[in-house]
Amino acid sequence: MLSPNLKVGLPTTDQLASSDDTPVDNEDQNFLPNVLLFLLSMIWANRMDWFFGVDMAVYHTTGVSPKVPVVPDGFLSLGVERKKSGKSRRSYAVWEEKEVVPILTLEIVSHTPGGEYDEKLEIYEKLGVLYYVIYNPEYWRRDQHQPFEVYKLVDGHYQLQIGEPYWMSEVRLGIGRHRMVMGGIPQELLFWYNEQGDRYLTAEELAQQEQLRAQQEQLRAEKLAQYLRSLGIDPDNLPGEQPE
Repeated sequence: MLSPNLKVGLPTTDQLASSDDTPVDNEDQNFLPNVLLFLLSMIWANRMDWFFGVDMAVYHTTGVSPKVPVVPDGFLSLGVERKKSGKSRRSYAVWEEKEVVPILTLEIVSHTPGGEYDEKLEIYEKLGVLYYVIYNPEYWRRDQHQPFEVYKLVDGHYQLQIGEPYWMSEVRLGIGRHRMVMGGIPQELLFWYNEQGDRYLTAEELAQQEQLRAQQEQLRAEKLAQYLRSLGIDPDNLPGEQPE
């Protein structure tokens, strides 16, 4: 019996390529979306109703052919399984995902223009992607755009939004840029933010924060012990304490 998620005559993802075999022309096109994915894996660790794809083919029926995909550098879908039937996806076919299209797509502009501001914008617009983020830190002057732009689908057409980090109420996340040292290298990255505009920290930052908190607690304890000794009180033998 044909799955109710499939349409007659459409290929399955087992029959489709996982990407379009177009190589990225800079490491950020793979690295930055993966940073967002790893962060999301911590932020939404207990949620199983989302999927974030990196350089993965998205197949749909609103283009020239359901066999011709669009391949965002990154995309987020809500209301789908994190692991499709418990397995990793090779590609993302809208007709196999209960017609759930990505709610957000991300394109990182490269040395070779890839139609981010026209061709891909039109594809995502027609597909119905609610938010389209274009990150262009190197070539924005060439392209006569801003380094970071968020477009929202309003009445079927994209409108450029203002504000950074930009809060996406339907996603319950904000997105924006932040410059920091990661892996010993100073660089600008894309991050998720909460509604108050606070950036979600990386696992490394959280560990450093916890370490700093522990050091501060130890310092306070040592200062208290010194104060008690100045009063002639042994901090290791306080009244009321049971000897070990």
